[in-house]
Amino acid sequence: MEKVILLRFGEIYLKGKNRFSFEKQLLDNIKAALKGFKFSLNRMHGRYLIENISDEDVFEISERVRKVFGLHSYSIALKLPTDLDLLKKECLAFLPESGSFRFTVNRADKKYPLNSQQIAMELGGSALTAAPHLKVDLFSPDKEIFVDVREEGYTFIFADKVLCVGGMPVGCSGKGIVLLSGGIDSPVATYRMAKRGMKMMGVHFHSFPYTSPMAKQKVVDLAKILASYQGGFDLFVVSFTEIQRQIHEKCPEEYMITIMRRIMMRIAERLAKENGCGSITTGESLAQVASQTQESILVTNETVEDLPVFRPLIGMDKEEIIATAREIGTFDKSIEPYEDCCTVFLPKYPVIKPKPELIRKAEAALDVEGLIQEALAGVELIKL
Repeated sequence: MEKVILLRFGEIYLKGKNRFSFEKQLLDNIKAALKGFKFSLNRMHGRYLIENISDEDVFEISERVRKVFGLHSYSIALKLPTDLDLLKKECLAFLPESGSFRFTVNRADKKYPLNSQQIAMELGGSALTAAPHLKVDLFSPDKEIFVDVREEGYTFIFADKVLCVGGMPVGCSGKGIVLLSGGIDSPVATYRMAKRGMKMMGVHFHSFPYTSPMAKQKVVDLAKILASYQGGFDLFVVSFTEIQRQIHEKCPEEYMITIMRRIMMRIAERLAKENGCGSITTGESLAQVASQTQESILVTNETVEDLPVFRPLIGMDKEEIIATAREIGTFDKSIEPYEDCCTVFLPKYPVIKPKPELIRKAEAALDVEGLIQEALAGVELIKL
């Protein structure tokens, strides 16, 4: 008998002839998430099994697999040979101290002489003999005990099915780059794209000395949290100070945010192409701020030449985004009071419906290519 962790995958079930490649990616990601632990990972019909682990590592291992995209749920289970007398004995440890219970039996081994219902009756009768103060409730028990009889000659007993993050294995959808600020939205956008199987890297724009070193560290800390969901994270830090100075000096005030966003998108696309990324992601939500209207998004998109721009939060309201940020653990870090570059030289009345021709005319006052080249020359790469 030993304590093991059963893993169940979800959406991969829907895949056809290419399912093998998705499963391989998922297995690789599980192994990467558990690097440093002693374990063995085996495939069973419809699930995976982590075994040969020490009791003191069980909690940390289960916490790590919970964050692996592509897994639906896990259970910490007791693995033992399929022997009815042994099952009756070991199931007693799973009974509640008081109230009601039920046994839910899955008999995958069709050669076993008893069917699922008969096994459940045998276990329930034995449990009531040992604990006559308890009751069996098949419809709303205080505790449900699962017994999984497998074809391999082993049975698993467990009491909980803990939900994982779901989605698709990171890496099966290629790589993408996200404009990562220190706010609430962009980390959530990163998470949602990683959940669809995209390996994300980030680009952060800072404006020292107008923004503090703590503002940069805040983004690094957010990237660390995101790294725990996808097995690492590459963060490109770009100095945006001179670009913002030039925009402030040479462009109409109401166009500053729009022009700034356009240059950010150009830089993001260059970095994306240099690093094998096939898309750009932003944390924009429609109508949340002036730069996130239809017109502003159109003008911003105009500068991206070859890559798609994904906005996974586009139809979400702020409360929905905050709820996700709390769930994934980025909210408390995001609300720390360190300003990012988007608050530098903030115009009093930013344009809400910019006209492309007017923006291009205003932007012509800048040496855009020269500014981009200078910014790219000083990029800092932080690997997390």
